[in-house]
Amino acid sequence: MKVPNRAVPGVQPPLDEWRPKTQLELKDRALAVAAEGVTIADATLPDMPLIYANAGFERLTGYAVDEVLGRNCRFLQGPETDQDAVEEIRRAIREERQCLVEILNYRKNGTKFWNRLSITPVRNSDGELTHFIGVQSDVSERRQAEEQLRCVNRTLQEINDRMRGDLEAAARIQQSLLPRELPAVAGLRFAWHFDPCDELAGDTLNIVPLDEDRLGLYVIDVSGHGVRSALLSVTLSHTLSSVKSRSALFSADAGPDGEHQPVSPCLVAERLNRQFQMQQGRTQYFTMIYGQLSCSDRRFRYVSAGHPPAIYLPRCGEPVELAATGLPIGVLDEAQHEEQELTLEIGDRLYLYTDGIIEASPSGTRAEEFGVERLRELLVEARAVSLDDSLARVREAVRTWCGDRNPDDDLSLLAIEASDR
Repeated sequence: MKVPNRAVPGVQPPLDEWRPKTQLELKDRALAVAAEGVTIADATLPDMPLIYANAGFERLTGYAVDEVLGRNCRFLQGPETDQDAVEEIRRAIREERQCLVEILNYRKNGTKFWNRLSITPVRNSDGELTHFIGVQSDVSERRQAEEQLRCVNRTLQEINDRMRGDLEAAARIQQSLLPRELPAVAGLRFAWHFDPCDELAGDTLNIVPLDEDRLGLYVIDVSGHGVRSALLSVTLSHTLSSVKSRSALFSADAGPDGEHQPVSPCLVAERLNRQFQMQQGRTQYFTMIYGQLSCSDRRFRYVSAGHPPAIYLPRCGEPVELAATGLPIGVLDEAQHEEQELTLEIGDRLYLYTDGIIEASPSGTRAEEFGVERLRELLVEARAVSLDDSLARVREAVRTWCGDRNPDDDLSLLAIEASDR
């Protein structure tokens, strides 16, 4: 006779006797305390009513379990529920497959929440669909954060579009201050090239009529990049304009004939140095080469303020770098600038440029700069082509030297050639 097992205090019953019941109780307790809502719908009954809902579902929706059993879960839908999400759920049920959607649902009190709903089919041992298990999670905070982020991104995009529009308008203003028409002077040819590295440039250049015989030529490079440098560049263009009554290129007072006379290149540099001194905490200055070209005898009197030396290319000789001894404008209150002079003979060329040409680099490191020597060689090779074409060759060579990356600085050149006609 077999004696049935009896529970003895302090003695654990055989494992195979308590495992099924204990596991079921454990699963029930786990579902009851789960943070997510868990429901089970009977797929064998019409309209697939709920036959189970846990306490997490009650907390999430505000509906008591006894209020939802026997009902289809669509009661959570409302006026703003996305019908595309609803249709995705319906397709998954028809196709008896799993699906995961985020759908706007409504609690019992009418408040909305974003429900991350997972639906999984359950089959019996014969592979027949019997139930759907639904798991609901409240993802409203994440959706709200995403919407706030989208609003911020839209606002930033609008600001960026406005800034880009402003930059483009400012760039057009800068371009309008460059030479519009080159002087038509017998025996002289002029060419220029201006290639900013960004929307706004710190470089500027121009050719300004001074009187019946003389032209003022300048190339300027403002330190730094961006809006601040561009604003100073534009200011300098106005300061060095052909409007004699307000230009630093002319005397402040009109002479007996009522005309404002051109002042020397040294005086121009001194005026600019007084007017554009660096402010405390702001290290902004600019380099400049400014000269007066006499059209009658092709004599060029110039001053260089911290600027790369101009390259003089005689018709039949080797290129020469012209002396550049002065400090940049704005560095010292009493900076001294020495005036130099050069006379162009027939066939001679003179190239003024900014350091963006010679400091161009494929990697941004000074060890790989384009360099003055390479520029000199290139200008010698371009002696046989027109003045405009020689500048085009320089631009192309610098761009090629930089490879796939854009130059880090503006590329500006202003050239003069003495001709026999």
